[in-house]
Amino acid sequence: MGLINLQKGQLLDLSKYDGLRKVRVGLGWDMANEDEPKADLDLSFFAFRNGKMQSPQDLVFFNNRFGVNGIQGSVDNRDGAGEGDDEVIIVDLNSVPSDVNKLVFVATIFEADVRQQTFGMVNNSFMRVVDDATNNEIARFELKDDFSTETSVILGELVKENSSWLFHTIGEGKKADLNGLYSLYM
Repeated sequence: MGLINLQKGQLLDLSKYDGLRKVRVGLGWDMANEDEPKADLDLSFFAFRNGKMQSPQDLVFFNNRFGVNGIQGSVDNRDGAGEGDDEVIIVDLNSVPSDVNKLVFVATIFEADVRQQTFGMVNNSFMRVVDDATNNEIARFELKDDFSTETSVILGELVKENSSWLFHTIGEGKKADLNGLYSLYM
């Protein structure tokens, strides 16, 4: 199967990819105006156990990279410079605890209120899913909506149904920091 360019609200069944065990979820971006101060986007996720977040350890972000077994945060690019993924979370699909049935991936701008930054100042932002073993990009979701007032975006989610993992794109902007998003799910 080749690369799939996902649209908002689309669902992708990852079980159709033979041998897929570990995926990299990457976030990339550029600044819309190079003369503006660089925005520091952070890729984080919320883990749902049996349909609910149960503890602060179920939030993996730049200060808690190893909160859930089988999942770890990796790269932390603070300005979006360079090609490819600027932030990465690695998910070993077979090692995620059996009671974890959903991972919600979000992007937030670090200190957005203090820096007076929004996603309207960011260009070419995307989320992608890559087979970690082969380095083949499976799917890409480009954020094309106007997020000119939003400081965070709920990107998508990995959902476990029976023994299969599905990737669902969301693309919903919020005027909230990571704590604000956390309060939505607790």
